[in-house]
Amino acid sequence: MNMSAGRERLVVIGGDAAGMSAASQARRTKGPDELEIVAFERGHFTSYSACGIPYWVGGDVGERDELIARTPEEHRARGIDLRMRTEVTRIDVAGGRVRARDVDSGAESWTSYDKLVIATGARPIRPDMPGADAAGVHGVQTLDDGQALIDSLTRARGRRAVVVGAGYIGVEMAEALINRGYEVTVVNRGREPMSTLDADMGRLVREAMEGMGITMVNDAEVTKLLTGEDGRVRAVATQDAEYPADVVVLGIGVRPETTLARAAGLPLGAHGGLLTDLAMRVRGHENIWAGGDCVEVLDLVSGQERHIALGTHANKHGQVIGTNAGGGYATFPGVVGTAVSKVCDLEIARTGLREKDARRAGLQFEAVTIESTSRAGYYPDSSPMTVKMLAERRTGRLLGVQIVGREGAGKRVDIAAVALTARMTVDQMTALDLGYAPPFSPVWDPVLVAARKASRAVQQGF
Repeated sequence: MNMSAGRERLVVIGGDAAGMSAASQARRTKGPDELEIVAFERGHFTSYSACGIPYWVGGDVGERDELIARTPEEHRARGIDLRMRTEVTRIDVAGGRVRARDVDSGAESWTSYDKLVIATGARPIRPDMPGADAAGVHGVQTLDDGQALIDSLTRARGRRAVVVGAGYIGVEMAEALINRGYEVTVVNRGREPMSTLDADMGRLVREAMEGMGITMVNDAEVTKLLTGEDGRVRAVATQDAEYPADVVVLGIGVRPETTLARAAGLPLGAHGGLLTDLAMRVRGHENIWAGGDCVEVLDLVSGQERHIALGTHANKHGQVIGTNAGGGYATFPGVVGTAVSKVCDLEIARTGLREKDARRAGLQFEAVTIESTSRAGYYPDSSPMTVKMLAERRTGRLLGVQIVGREGAGKRVDIAAVALTARMTVDQMTALDLGYAPPFSPVWDPVLVAARKASRAVQQGF
């Protein structure tokens, strides 16, 4: 124990969603006389919405500070010793201490801990190729990244943007750049955008993006980023073509930032994330917890570990960690893999397993797709919606849902997320008492139409 202070010390590495949620919850559980809390953050900001960065870049959110939920000063006023611009460089598990470096001065020092929280987040995947670090090439993970991109857009000589990757970040950044008046090309290594969807649903996303004036280049592997004499990026090259660019945004995805954890010998999973128990305690370590984008989570549908970088999970992890670190009891049971996004007015949602996920888990299934509308067909502004549903053969258990449509489509995925968590069958889903009025839904909600079709497919499959 930290006997010099006469109280326990909780050290938190990382000042965003999981880390500061944990620190704040621990402080609510125990006062400063019982628990000292020291938090390290290497950046300039704390407790902000990284998910909101594309909307800030695109102009939907007017000011950067609107994305900040709680400032460093507010955390300190609540009794948390928050040290900004301070990067932890080593975790000494045996000695119960961390080594931190002041980013600006370079000064280093050790800080002992009785309890440790690792919330180091994720890092954008940056391709290992010529030009990847050139001026005008941007990843988008932190507020600092967002500010750097906005500054770059202001300095850019032309209005041509290339987005590399077509996952959530890729399509959201394509929208942001369209909103800023850029000519946008998306280069995607997959057959269709949004690899979190099955390809048949991804096709609907591609067609909509092309209809918005976005140039989609699929089945294309970026080989290098070309630069001009000034060292700034000027084009993105694939094996077959070059695409001129005044700015490049990398939307390839993220990996768990577990460099410190790996060096400290802490257990990592197949995806490179930290492994924890249900209390978010690092496996095999009684006084170390981890949460947020640096951990792997249990998929409640497949029973396998996954890495999913989402602020919703990070905040829940932090609540659980803070409760436990403060002497209480809480657990995080797992996820069903729900995510929703949009590109312009197209809404994209999924939960549960894709076809390839189900096959990888050894599950046999029926897959059905239906087309419906967001409202009663006769009601003004009704828009089309496509729902794909997977159900396990023989049992009829719901395995996954994907939805692509216009207004009113995306949040319908929450119906399926609840059904997955409850391990409902598609037949049971058909009897769900969902809200109905013509401005909100057809008499049979699109999700229930898909459930009826999936139930028939399961019954015919016997």
